[in-house]
Amino acid sequence: MVTPKASDAATTERPLRADAQRNQAKLIEAARAEFVEHGADAPLEDVARRAGVGIGTLYRRFPTRLDLLEAIYRNDVDAIAGRAVELADEADVWSAFRTWITEFSAYAVSKRALFQQLFDAIGKGSATMTHSRETVSAAMTTMLERAQQAGVVRADVSASDVTRLVGGCTMMGALEPDQAARMVEVVLDGLRA
Repeated sequence: MVTPKASDAATTERPLRADAQRNQAKLIEAARAEFVEHGADAPLEDVARRAGVGIGTLYRRFPTRLDLLEAIYRNDVDAIAGRAVELADEADVWSAFRTWITEFSAYAVSKRALFQQLFDAIGKGSATMTHSRETVSAAMTTMLERAQQAGVVRADVSASDVTRLVGGCTMMGALEPDQAARMVEVVLDGLRA
């Protein structure tokens, strides 16, 4: 059993001041870029420098590296779910579905190493992992049901099916740069009604 961390309760904190929100966003963006370029063990001093803030600011917002990794993960999950909300009102339903699946697959490729590191550290039942599963599932369901109702996607697939198909295309190791995108295109061709 995984014990909830203090950061799992972070969502109940009072709202941040505007400058603190900006610093937090800069730190998350800088950490994401730094970790992509240099791995999740990149020095946090480099993250702070890249964000244009002091190391004290980083540690006030993210007392541990794990807190920072969780913030990046949650931020990315919320962003991909937000895209589903944006695209759900598009007139061209197939194009909206295709765009979201393509963006979802790029998100999944980018989170491979981060996911495993977080999963090993906090476990499947943590608030962060539960939030991720529920948020992605809801976004996938929204996009899929809309596409099925419009008759542009096969009616005999579930949101879980599509998530697993895309995940299977993106979570494998040693993919060529364009290979995941090509595989997702094959999945999209198979999903089209």
